[in-house]
Amino acid sequence: MTNSLSDKSVPDLLALHAAVMEELRARGVLRSANGPTGDLAEFLFCKAFGWKPAANSVKAFDATGEDGTRYQIKGRRLHRRNRSRQLSAIRDLDGFHFLAGVLVDDDYRVVRAALIPVAIVRERANYITHTNSHKFMLRDEVWVIPGVTDVTDRLKAAEEQ
Repeated sequence: MTNSLSDKSVPDLLALHAAVMEELRARGVLRSANGPTGDLAEFLFCKAFGWKPAANSVKAFDATGEDGTRYQIKGRRLHRRNRSRQLSAIRDLDGFHFLAGVLVDDDYRVVRAALIPVAIVRERANYITHTNSHKFMLRDEVWVIPGVTDVTDRLKAAEEQ
């Protein structure tokens, strides 16, 4: 391959990835819209806030702030074939202080992001017996709940660096 990807920005690489996934889906190779959303969410939040990522084996939180605050980080790709706002399973509502949630578009660009206190997550999450986990919908009304902090601009700035 003569074209190097090393000179491409992270957003450019993710947009290319999105195009490749669509082509693979069109060819019948893929059946879902799964992608690197969760890892991207963790990367952006840690970059934006200087949080320390937790080890992969830690189940209750994904990163720690300088002051010891624990963050569960979730991302959702708003795909043209699936506009659901349901974040991936939350297994432990007692292991973190804030849910850091981000919505990205088809090309993995930040749409909206928020820091949500765990008390709000507990109030709004639904327990799913089948998966022994909680589901949380990152709907637009979450951003107007007292105590929720909109950090969209901070994550957009991090993705541009």
